[in-house]
Amino acid sequence: MTSNNVMHEITPLTPGDCFTISSRVKNKFDFPLHYHDEYELNFIINAKGAKRVVGGNIEVINDMELVLIGPNLYHTWFTHQCCSEDITEVTIQFHKDLFDDKFLRRNQMSFVKAMLERSQRGISFPPQTIMILKDRLLSLDKKNGFDSVLELLSILHDLSISRNMKTLSDPAFAIEKFNYNSRRIEKVYEYLNTNYTKSVTLAEVARIANMPEASFSRFIKKRTGKTFIDSLNEIRLGHASRMLIDSTTTVAEIAYKCGFNNISNFNRIFKRKKLCIPKEFRETYTGNRIFI
Repeated sequence: MTSNNVMHEITPLTPGDCFTISSRVKNKFDFPLHYHDEYELNFIINAKGAKRVVGGNIEVINDMELVLIGPNLYHTWFTHQCCSEDITEVTIQFHKDLFDDKFLRRNQMSFVKAMLERSQRGISFPPQTIMILKDRLLSLDKKNGFDSVLELLSILHDLSISRNMKTLSDPAFAIEKFNYNSRRIEKVYEYLNTNYTKSVTLAEVARIANMPEASFSRFIKKRTGKTFIDSLNEIRLGHASRMLIDSTTTVAEIAYKCGFNNISNFNRIFKRKKLCIPKEFRETYTGNRIFI
């Protein structure tokens, strides 16, 4: 399966957030096969008969489902034979660097570290574990600030020591991990995240990286798998999605505030990346997503 027919979701998490949680009740699954840079913990109740796809693994699910998906792993749920009118879905997404490597190497984090590594192939948790954590997952969006970060960490720890977790996919399905370990790339991303509202040129960014333009173009593509303009647009779209969810600002204003020079260009890029126009995206998410 090539990544051309799989959508790269740009989640609305910004560098200042720890995680985002969205909860909704629906009667079907209609999100396409996709992947994203973040970890995702997905809790689903009352969707018996739906079909889950994670990497190369395809299964029909039961009444309760709890799955942890690592960064850049293909996944989706299809309605399939599910006839439920009230599927409840709670989705928690957190940055892949929320816990840095040094922190994860501490003794007390060893189970969480092992679980996060295993989630590169997707993990599903058994009914006993889900029953123990169900209420905490459902009420996580009622907590706020530091308490909610502690609660997420505590939930992840309890998941990591649970028995009978099951690895879903074989390793071949995680998209090639690009090597970001580069101070130059980090400096460039920091610069783009600060200046995405303005017009940013390749020349400026090449200067930040201290490289000639042509070399920098090749360098960023090799290190991240994306061109400079794609990287910039993804950062802009991430901020735009956040504003669509968080504010009542008009789509045109959001486009300009996020550095797109015209609305039709914004709509076109948004639709290509997210498979829906900004207005539809806003309607889908209104009122059920919280950022911590």
